Amino acid sequence: MEQIVPDSEARGIVARLPALPRALALLARLDRPIGWWLLFWPGAWSVALAGGARQWPLILWLLVGSIAMRGAGCVFNDIVDRDLDRKVARTAARPLASGAVSLKAAWVWLLALCLIGLAVLLQLRLYAQVVALASLALVAAYPFMKRITGWPQLWLGLVFSWAALVGWSEVAGSLTLPGLLLYAGTIFWVVGYDTIYALQDREDDALIGIGSSALSMGRHVRGGVTLCYLLALALWSAAIWQVRPQLLALIALLPMAAHLLWQVGTLREDGADPLVKFRSNRFAGLLMFLACLVVGNA
Repeated sequence: MEQIVPDSEARGIVARLPALPRALALLARLDRPIGWWLLFWPGAWSVALAGGARQWPLILWLLVGSIAMRGAGCVFNDIVDRDLDRKVARTAARPLASGAVSLKAAWVWLLALCLIGLAVLLQLRLYAQVVALASLALVAAYPFMKRITGWPQLWLGLVFSWAALVGWSEVAGSLTLPGLLLYAGTIFWVVGYDTIYALQDREDDALIGIGSSALSMGRHVRGGVTLCYLLALALWSAAIWQVRPQLLALIALLPMAAHLLWQVGTLREDGADPLVKFRSNRFAGLLMFLACLVVGNA
């Protein structure tokens, strides 16, 4: 299993599936939960900060939607990138690139995951549904960004932060300034952590001529990621201030700030450390959720 996806966390059910279902699970990255955690957390943050902490069914629906739509996004990305993936050591053994899943089966699997996403969408009020659907163009364009820009992580930030807008609009009823500031800050968080992730592929990306922020930052990756995280913290502070204009409220951000600064302060740009630091953002998401919970429901 580790040979199929080098950074897989496949254990238990996924490892015991027959060949085709296992390949489909790997295609949707169901063995790598960090992706849907990172997609889910901004939605949970916005619900908590907007004062909807008691709306646990909504938070659970957002979790289900994040798992399904992250999976759908990965399938679509692999459909588009199947030829490039064969040229990159870390991705050459992905199910589509290796031939373990046919292109037709991948499209059917994509449709099934989108239907789950549709079921989640129907749980939201109309305004939030429109906000959620507005992300589809960004999602569809993302796999092509690495071909036309050296900063595809910025586009990923627009996509992976979108749940913040959905959660905020569902609870608050409209997109107001605090929700927009939370979204803007999350974009920089995504750029920061995905730049760390992209350190794993710098040599391959350079050889095949695709862009990444890790390549664009060059020798200044640590400084660039630090700047992204500082901008994220500044915008999140502004969002919190809009909800509760008290210095004490900003203290809730200190654990998150400490964690992000630990990431860049101890980052080693080679070996396994970039993946370790990237995955630690699952815990960072929890710290931010607790901050939003305290501020939004004090």
